Amino acid sequence: MDAGKKLWTRDGAPARNDRDARVVEEEMTEEQRMQRELRSVRPRHDDPELPDDISANDLDRIARNELKTLTKENAETVGRHLAMAARVIDENPQLAHLHVMSAARRAGRIGVVRESLAITAYATGDFALALRELRTYRRISGSNDQLPLMVDSERGVGRPDRALELGRSVDRATLSPSVQVGLAIAMSGARLDLGETDAALVELEIPQLNPNTAFSYSPELFAAYAEVLTELGRESEADEWLERASRADAAFGASGDDDETIEIEEMEEDDDAALAYFAADAGDDDDADGIVTETIDAKDAGSEAGAENGVEINVTDAEADTVASASQDDETEPDATSPKA
Repeated sequence: MDAGKKLWTRDGAPARNDRDARVVEEEMTEEQRMQRELRSVRPRHDDPELPDDISANDLDRIARNELKTLTKENAETVGRHLAMAARVIDENPQLAHLHVMSAARRAGRIGVVRESLAITAYATGDFALALRELRTYRRISGSNDQLPLMVDSERGVGRPDRALELGRSVDRATLSPSVQVGLAIAMSGARLDLGETDAALVELEIPQLNPNTAFSYSPELFAAYAEVLTELGRESEADEWLERASRADAAFGASGDDDETIEIEEMEEDDDAALAYFAADAGDDDDADGIVTETIDAKDAGSEAGAENGVEINVTDAEADTVASASQDDETEPDATSPKA
């Protein structure tokens, strides 16, 4: 026998007592590698029950389109598990995770399934699994939309330095405004983890941090900015930003529709002329008392700040009565995952 050869059994394992046998790993296809990755995250378990009223049609159009590569029956089952996970994730993230695991067992090569698995893992506090699944999702989809969650997952496993490095690895100009905001919040949190409070504030000072204009992602951005100001001992400024966050959040909650465009204008309390004008105008209008209706094109209004289409709130710094208006807009703002601050 040649000196360079080793003894191997028929099944490919090293021969007995041959401890220094060389391990040869066969090249795997992308599909085989992904299946191997899934083995450790999908232990055998009974599928959680699906209520009769849940359907794959409850998913958004983009997610349903991704499932079209599956058989019709499998696509329906996977879609129902994903839809159920979306329904219960806020109240019961563990149950949501079980539903997504059931989907992953049937459709591990579908991007939206791996993305959902990462999100539910993050929600349950399994940041290592979330990070791995997010990497897989990015490899499948080529998308950086979940970069904020990746950065925050690096924080979750105790690597704030790696989190900052990851966040800097992508040109922010290529990201949508909502993803830019989520990334800024995650990067700010990493700075706080490192005790770099001043730098944490700078991370949040992005174009979307506009006290006069707010979109659906703004309440969380304003609140994160207020939190860092509090850490710096700038309490009065923090209170102002918390008030802006609360005002914007309340307006979005009252609208109940992400397709609406909302404008809020505030008047100075001592501006008697302005108050009289609006009071008279409200009396002559068919709208409710104190309400002035005006249509706003969110696309035009948010263009300078690079903001997305969707709900908009204009807020001034004055502290007084609020005049709100709402009009229907045909375009919607894409969902964004918001990581912890």
